Amino acid sequence: MGMLLSAHAALRPEAPAFTFAGETLSFGQFDSRANILARALALRGVSSGDRVVVSMPNRPDHALALFAIWKLGATPCAVSYRLTPSEFRDVLALAEPRLVIGTSQIPARAASLFNIDAPLPGGLDDRPLPPALSTPGKILASGGSTGRPKLIVDPRDSGWGPDKVNLYRPPLSTVLSAGPLYHAAPFAFAIVALAEGSHVICMERFEPIEWLRLAERHRATVATLVPTMMSRIARLDPAITSAADLSSFRFIMHSSAPCPEDVKRWWLSKVEPATLWEVYGSTERLGSTLINGAEWLDHPGSVGRANPGDTIVIVGPDGTPLPPGEIGEILFRRAAGVGTSYQYIGAESRIRGDLDGLGDMGWLDADGYLFIADRRTDMILVGGVNVWPAEVEAALEQVPGVLCAAVIGLPDPDLGNCVHAIIELAQHVEVPEPHRALPFLATGLERLAPFKRPRSVEFTYERVRDDAGKVRRAALRAERIDRHSSSEMPQPPALGPKP
Repeated sequence: MGMLLSAHAALRPEAPAFTFAGETLSFGQFDSRANILARALALRGVSSGDRVVVSMPNRPDHALALFAIWKLGATPCAVSYRLTPSEFRDVLALAEPRLVIGTSQIPARAASLFNIDAPLPGGLDDRPLPPALSTPGKILASGGSTGRPKLIVDPRDSGWGPDKVNLYRPPLSTVLSAGPLYHAAPFAFAIVALAEGSHVICMERFEPIEWLRLAERHRATVATLVPTMMSRIARLDPAITSAADLSSFRFIMHSSAPCPEDVKRWWLSKVEPATLWEVYGSTERLGSTLINGAEWLDHPGSVGRANPGDTIVIVGPDGTPLPPGEIGEILFRRAAGVGTSYQYIGAESRIRGDLDGLGDMGWLDADGYLFIADRRTDMILVGGVNVWPAEVEAALEQVPGVLCAAVIGLPDPDLGNCVHAIIELAQHVEVPEPHRALPFLATGLERLAPFKRPRSVEFTYERVRDDAGKVRRAALRAERIDRHSSSEMPQPPALGPKP
């Protein structure tokens, strides 16, 4: 990966490599800076085989750090900069890094922090380094929906080859990247794309109008989104979206969470169905599905069929395979073998014989198309009946004025749990009076059976999903239970200030 960057710099030194906040680094400039940074890291003791944590917001230094680490034969470990100090310490204990690259705000031990904002030593050579190979090639951190940190090790080395080729991300693309670079999809579609000679337009943080502007300004051909981003764009003023030109795109991928049906249909009205693809998979690469817009219109709500080499098996609580139409745990069988695509640090796999999974629940139809119910750990048991939060969230997110919803179960002395909704409102929408809270959601509630409908609701203008489109329901539930531990029936917390 490091040598590929230098090769593009030698062949196309003036070609745009990385655009951020209106400024563009050419491949010549980007490689020069990565080489200097690599030598600065070497002065701090980083060498082949070391692990180096990278934790900072999206910015050129983030991408430069990853390539600098590869140039030394070390392994980058990308970590969210939004972790609490205790979460960050837990990740460092698992990673045991030689160095942490970040800003002064990163809660790392002072001796191990390489402050990316501090001046580098002078006189460092900016020429390409000798070839080096990092094994493993990368490590990503994930807390999943539980918030318990784990590291996902990609056993592949940092050499670029057929195992890293993606037909939907061809070399020399123009990639619009809006997600956090520490997340798996942006990492693959921005960092790996750079090594393939693509021009990456990277946003510090997603903002819907700016995303449309950048897409049109740079004639982007490839993008990755999460449904939260798609929803925020779709719910802009029609005067804005009707004028937006998305015709340059050849591939738009969305993943990480269920996409509301109305949002999906809006996007299919704006781009060719063959351009919009949904992927169900994981950082672990233990199995995946893929579906484009044309297929989805024939199988609405599905995330597709298993990719070649993968087989989907739906099993019940006792591990018995279930027939089409019945909800069970989603497991994958891969031709390459189980457990060959990842290793965990800080967690145990779910491998069962030749099957592996993530704990997600779903079902197959008669044609082998997969439909997602939710994660087993997020299921709410209401009076002995299963309620899947993702289904409730999808219904609530179709209510006008609702940007996002997070649904959790709160203790109930009668039913065991009651359904509670946390609603993120658009900024122009006023918070309903308490007696109007549930009626405000009526158009969404009508889509749900009575036992699935929230009995309590709170409203906020703060984001309920992170930049990667994830919602940590376990943490949300724990916060509300702790906050109201003295009450027999937890009440919705007070609304935060409107930004």
